[in-house]
Amino acid sequence: MSSKFKVQSSKLRKITFYCLLLTAYCSLACSIPNLENPQCREAQTTVKEFYSYHFGSDMKFSTENLRQREKFLSADLVKSLQNAPPEIDVFTTNSNDYPKAFRIGKCEVETTEKTVFEVLFFWKDDTRSEQRVINVEVTKQNDKWLINKINNRP
Repeated sequence: MSSKFKVQSSKLRKITFYCLLLTAYCSLACSIPNLENPQCREAQTTVKEFYSYHFGSDMKFSTENLRQREKFLSADLVKSLQNAPPEIDVFTTNSNDYPKAFRIGKCEVETTEKTVFEVLFFWKDDTRSEQRVINVEVTKQNDKWLINKINNRP
């Protein structure tokens, strides 16, 4: 009877092991698919890197600051900003009211070469808690996503 019990116990352990293995496999195989559009994923990197750099640097407009951001911007946008007034932030609120933080919001694909992102800006301190949204157009030029237009007009 003792050997019969050992055989049953051994079979039970094997069955338990295979059940656990099957459960682990199924849980890994049944992950939630990423439904985000590939153009949005690719273009979002440019927007996020640009605004991370922008918020970590001097935000007021100058020729030097524009030159430092050129790798994220289309030639058309750089050209249109050449004569922007100094001391404002042309990339956020178009004023000298600099936000404290940003977040990338919804993305819309207009074509395979063009997306538009909502970018949210936040101000929060002891007297103010505010949020504003702008639209940032990103286009694919020479296999690289570049910010082409910033709609920050009220």
